[in-house]
Amino acid sequence: MKRKLEVSELIFKIISYTLLTIFALACLYPFVYAISAAISGRTAVEYGQIVLFPKNIQFDAFKRMFNDNMFWNAYSNTLFVTFYGTVWALFYSILGAYALSKKRLLFRKFFNFFLVFTMWFAAGIVPQYLNYLDTKQVFNAIGIMDDKWLVVIAMGMAAMNIILLRNAFEGVPSEIEEAAIVDGASEFQVLTKVYLPMCKSTIATVALFFGISRWNGYFWARQMISNSNEHPLQVFIRLRLEEFTDAEAMAGWNQPYASDSVIYALIVCSIVPILIIYPFIQKYFAKGTNVGGVKE
Repeated sequence: MKRKLEVSELIFKIISYTLLTIFALACLYPFVYAISAAISGRTAVEYGQIVLFPKNIQFDAFKRMFNDNMFWNAYSNTLFVTFYGTVWALFYSILGAYALSKKRLLFRKFFNFFLVFTMWFAAGIVPQYLNYLDTKQVFNAIGIMDDKWLVVIAMGMAAMNIILLRNAFEGVPSEIEEAAIVDGASEFQVLTKVYLPMCKSTIATVALFFGISRWNGYFWARQMISNSNEHPLQVFIRLRLEEFTDAEAMAGWNQPYASDSVIYALIVCSIVPILIIYPFIQKYFAKGTNVGGVKE
């Protein structure tokens, strides 16, 4: 039998659900508006007639975007950076977190403090930029001319994610590790057969963090990738935005759709992969953050 809610509890739930509903709608509205603006007619977009639903529906903006070879090139570059960047960052983050979770590690407290110290005091943009320039020279010296690898390898550090993984590894009972070692498991087997399966929620959460940061990466990709054929999607969208907001360049625009519709179409397509992947990882998100964020 359910307990009857008190008046104060009922009021609290009503207020909480109302605020959460408003917040959810506020987060959803920009995406819905972007879709509506992307498929609406030129007049409706340029005169600000779009509020929620599209008007004078057309799909010419999407057709223009899909017929743009540079769009697909940028999309493939983003997939490249996101996949390899996530795999690389997750690889060394797992190794670093596993080592830092071991009490037998020499100078363990110093390394943990040094890791947290980088979160308190960042080097700044200028030293980071100079470091990336030096890394780029090293890559060029060994024959790596593709600047996408610079974004993948040199821009992967995330101290917070390593701490989440370290805390999750520390939560694994030591008896299980000892039993694996008694059975003849090596250090690598202990990591792959014991720690990774038991911490898959936190690993999935951290992988999502890395993936989103790589997918949305703009600033350093814009600064470090000089070849337009290697630009990721976010840089491509920014360049198109600069082009379509140039009054002189758009003086002769006579298409049945607004130039802003193309930008909105690009934005919608840039969000779709994350929307597809997130539901599969969402079930691990809350559990992974709680497990990795609390140190017992």
